[in-house]
Amino acid sequence: MKRFKASVIGGSGYGGVEMIRRLLLHPEVELVRVASVDFVGEPLGAAHPTLEGVPLRFEGITPREAAEGADVVLLGLPHRVTADKVPEIADATRAKVVDMSGDHRLKDAAAYERWYQHAHPHPERLRDFVYGLPELNRERIRAARFVASPGCFATSIELSLLPLAKAGLLSGAVVHVQGITGSSGSGAAPQAGTHHPIRAGNLKTYKPLEHQHVPEILETLAAAGAEGVQLRFVPVSAPLGRGILATSFVELPEEWSEARVRALYDEAYASEPFVRVPRKRLPEVAAVSGSNYAEVGVAVGPAHHGRRTAAVFGAIDNLVKGGAGQAIQNMNLVLGLPEELSLQDRGPWPP
Repeated sequence: MKRFKASVIGGSGYGGVEMIRRLLLHPEVELVRVASVDFVGEPLGAAHPTLEGVPLRFEGITPREAAEGADVVLLGLPHRVTADKVPEIADATRAKVVDMSGDHRLKDAAAYERWYQHAHPHPERLRDFVYGLPELNRERIRAARFVASPGCFATSIELSLLPLAKAGLLSGAVVHVQGITGSSGSGAAPQAGTHHPIRAGNLKTYKPLEHQHVPEILETLAAAGAEGVQLRFVPVSAPLGRGILATSFVELPEEWSEARVRALYDEAYASEPFVRVPRKRLPEVAAVSGSNYAEVGVAVGPAHHGRRTAAVFGAIDNLVKGGAGQAIQNMNLVLGLPEELSLQDRGPWPP
């Protein structure tokens, strides 16, 4: 018999199905309920063909009903929706909560309103959530009841910059970032911008310098010791189904050679279960697709007038380490379980 029970609220999207899939494989957590406003009464396979034959059905129930009897509730709801659901779960149950939306990642309600174009309906709840990046906040997550899992772009950029932040190399810096992402990051609902005939042969920017993950990245870097960072971030839509490759450009003192920076990264992630620093190549999406692993890497240019330019790379699967997989990793931590459970598969090759 499994030790814990979990419910998923918002299970009809791409993030939802990845959470469900991982929970069905979990040795210690039983998925008991999947709530959704879509496909109500239908089996999970009606929305997700890979779940054909799974006996659970989508239930059109309230958050309180979904959380009843559960040890943990995983939220796969959109931004602006989740914040209205959390109080009902928090006040009526003892369930722990892992939220995949952006509604509880920021500590500053004014910043939330600025970047999400919407006033937060429950700003008093923001202080209750721990930011769910295990590589920075592992012990705080273990002790938390409420966890806000990071965004997909944020995860790839933060993991690639954290060693520099902790080493004191980013304070006051201006960091330029390009992030390339696959179409699944736009969700399951079809849109003109994700329509296959347009997306498949196209590259285009969107939300340049205005993406909503910027403030959570800055908060995270500040928590790691890098105050006053400015981030110039340009996202790019690519003809991929899934995956993110982020490239950040940072100016370093000339004494920071590539070998020294590489050693910094090797040391920073030597004991991390889901972050790899490839030895004979740079990070790539195909190497992490379908898995909860992230890859980070660096290239450092020649010294010029006392400075060197470093290009720092981060690759993740946006639906797994950038979404549902990291939510499961956080769930494992809040339940006191080994964080690797149901996440140790390394993805297919070729992807």
